[in-house]
Amino acid sequence: MELSLFFSMLGFLWVAAITPGPNNMLLTTSGANFGFFRSIWLLVGIMLGMQSMVLLVAFGVGSLIMVYPTLHLFLKIAGSLYLLWLAWKIATSAYEKLEVGAAPPKPLRWYQGWLLQFLNPKAWLMGLGAVASFSLAGAAYNHSIAAISLGVFIVNLISGVIWLGFGTVIGRLLSSRRAWYSFNVTMGLLTAGCVLLIWH
Repeated sequence: MELSLFFSMLGFLWVAAITPGPNNMLLTTSGANFGFFRSIWLLVGIMLGMQSMVLLVAFGVGSLIMVYPTLHLFLKIAGSLYLLWLAWKIATSAYEKLEVGAAPPKPLRWYQGWLLQFLNPKAWLMGLGAVASFSLAGAAYNHSIAAISLGVFIVNLISGVIWLGFGTVIGRLLSSRRAWYSFNVTMGLLTAGCVLLIWH
């Protein structure tokens, strides 16, 4: 893959990764509630999920979605229901004072972040868009998929750290029960709002 095409692909992936969506809402909420380092495994799971999706799209599932539109509809419905469930869990999470010596309840596990990608239409569209737009035909196909995979890794790492750090800073401001509940309800509503973007 030529360098100019690679940078063009990075631009596409960056816009898809940095804009608000299910992953970024979860990272922000986790950073605020559990801190940066306790949320790293969620970021790792999200990144592993995205890599899995790119490879699945590149080597088969993408063509199935094109042939069977009902599969895409099923993914949208399942993703919407899962996001609404997550939004409810976020909005109703119990208050925990963030103190250095007191560990809050456990954050989402890495495998939950990984599984979320398969119900995340934005992630599917990102994978489909990247493979459809930037893969090269013929003998260069595998090399271009490796370049796309590298690009997805780079943008997910940077945007994930940004959103996680943003949530961690917010977490330091949540010193009162009222501020905690206000933040979690807001993040729950924003997560639920991602469902509207899926059906737009």
